[in-house]
Amino acid sequence: MRILSPFVAEVVVSNPLKTCAIAEAKVKTDKVDAFVLAQLLRCDFLPCVWEPPAEIQQLRRLTARRAVLVMDATAIKNRLHAVIRQRLLHCPVADLFCNEGRQWLTTLEIDAEGRSALDSDLRLLAQVETELSRQDTVLAQHAYSDDRVKLLMTLPGVNYTVAQTVLAALGEIARFQDGAHAASYLGLVPRTHQSANHCYHGPITKQGNRQARAMLVQAAQHVASHPGPLGAFFRRLAQRKDRNIAVVATARKLVMIAWQMLTHNEPYRYAQPHTVDFKFTRLRSKVVGKRERRKVCKSLPPGVSPQRGQRIYQVPALATVYEEAGLPKLTNTALLPHGEQQMLARGHFLDFMKEINTPKQKVWKRSTKKNSSNTQTQMKST
Repeated sequence: MRILSPFVAEVVVSNPLKTCAIAEAKVKTDKVDAFVLAQLLRCDFLPCVWEPPAEIQQLRRLTARRAVLVMDATAIKNRLHAVIRQRLLHCPVADLFCNEGRQWLTTLEIDAEGRSALDSDLRLLAQVETELSRQDTVLAQHAYSDDRVKLLMTLPGVNYTVAQTVLAALGEIARFQDGAHAASYLGLVPRTHQSANHCYHGPITKQGNRQARAMLVQAAQHVASHPGPLGAFFRRLAQRKDRNIAVVATARKLVMIAWQMLTHNEPYRYAQPHTVDFKFTRLRSKVVGKRERRKVCKSLPPGVSPQRGQRIYQVPALATVYEEAGLPKLTNTALLPHGEQQMLARGHFLDFMKEINTPKQKVWKRSTKKNSSNTQTQMKST
């Protein structure tokens, strides 16, 4: 397209899945195909593909590059696991690629062939992870100046890489009539076969951008424990059907909510403040290159006495978090649509709404396990 654009008035790309006249032709040659395409275009019957602008194409290349690096790192890790399994060895730690696991791989005494394979793959993994870190830095710099990315980051389970992948796949959000069309574009809707009174709904179509669909499914895995309406939807569906069905349905719900947020320029109003604040803090730290420290509370509420190794941090209300991030203001609960207010009342989410809109103090305790980044937290209201 970039090569042909300077020499013609317009470049039209046909959708091969919808151009059935050529696929079903008895005689198929380049000359016949070109003639059929010209006739369809003349009669305005040619289903065309949307051509993204230059900035969307650049974002697609950046996210695709990151996806390739992630697949390379996964393939190398699988090879390392295979070397360990072939020799019936057991890793003493749960994560083979944490600091202790890598140290164990480096000092493991095995045969010469296995040692050579481990050393080779560990060097390759280190190089791929270095390139992946640089690619993440480039994406973080783009995300830091994009308000749409920050809007989508307010969704549970969505960080800046997931948000950028979805934005790159969808492109201009105005070209979709509603969120259902956006979910259908990403292949997250079920196949439907209907004839007379018989209607069959099968698995999802899996059309569209496979990378964006996979990222949304991974993001939906984190919604299971969310205390808001989205988490309740996941748990309610998981009780009646298989968990995988609930995950895919939640991924479809994420796309529909994302369409609403981007169309009305409004952040997610049921997010957890400490989670969203942590996302924005990590993004700023990655762009600035300096780790931000949390604000320690000097005055403690009555009855709260931190133990050794614990610190109490101030977590602002959700509206304050959005204001500090430069996002639009939240809509007052009393001004929400009547149907949404009924949903909040039926699901007993009014207390949750009050909780996320009230400043809190968070007890943060570092895990005493060596080389572990796990943390134990406890929320206490001010």
